[in-house]
Amino acid sequence: MNKRLPFGLAMVLLFIPCLLLGAFTHYPAFRALQNSFWNNSSSRRPSKFVGVENYQTLLQDDRLAQIMLNSTLYALGTIPLAIGLAIGMALLVNARLPGTSLMRLSFFMPTMLPMIAVANIWLFFYAPGIGLASQILGVFGLPPINFLGSTETSLISMMFVAVWKEAGLFMIFYLAALQAVPENLKDAARLEGASATRIFFNIVLPLLRPTTIFVAVNALINAFRLVDHVIVMTRGGPNNSSALLLYYIYEVTFSQRDFAYGATLTVLMVCLLGVLAAVQYWVLNRKAHYQ
Repeated sequence: MNKRLPFGLAMVLLFIPCLLLGAFTHYPAFRALQNSFWNNSSSRRPSKFVGVENYQTLLQDDRLAQIMLNSTLYALGTIPLAIGLAIGMALLVNARLPGTSLMRLSFFMPTMLPMIAVANIWLFFYAPGIGLASQILGVFGLPPINFLGSTETSLISMMFVAVWKEAGLFMIFYLAALQAVPENLKDAARLEGASATRIFFNIVLPLLRPTTIFVAVNALINAFRLVDHVIVMTRGGPNNSSALLLYYIYEVTFSQRDFAYGATLTVLMVCLLGVLAAVQYWVLNRKAHYQ
């Protein structure tokens, strides 16, 4: 016989996560919105209400325009690639080939590494002349490339780091979804003469859509909140070619000490992520199969 949880205990268990969520998520967001309507204070001058002046500065910020372009290209480059690679790795692991446990561990290993450790590993990989990338180019008789020191390759190099680290985590979600696909659906398709490719695209892939919605929204958030790799590997350079939105917020707030404009940029990022996540969910959810 199932026993119901006492009402008082249920309220306590509900209150604790709500308190933490409000204290560390909603309250900081509200304070950022509030601070975006004031200017910076100093020891001689208190902060003053300036209305939408900080938001007008957003429209005139040429560097912000470049950073938004970088963030857009970064998201468009990393999200589809990470999702596609995760599905491929999940299919490979789910095939029950020899060495599956070792493959699962090797695919998931980058996710377990700390952000700073990953950045330092790839710093050595990209090091011009002595790095592994330069050594590989040398085998084919090609000159070494300064991947992180060139405006043409710095952002793309950061994309590869993100995909390498995130694809293993997304693989776990897809692996769980693949193992939940009913075998009788695939058996019925085989009896009708469907090939493995057609079974995947007509049966398996549509059933993976709920997982894809979850993964895509998380990948979008990760793409805009990346800051560790940028600080360690490029510091936004050269010439802002690898600067992303959260790094710009960090730089404005803690390096330039412009807390008001940093709060305004934070509001911009939160609103942008909310709108993009809602649109992404609505587009992907229209043909999702949850049963």
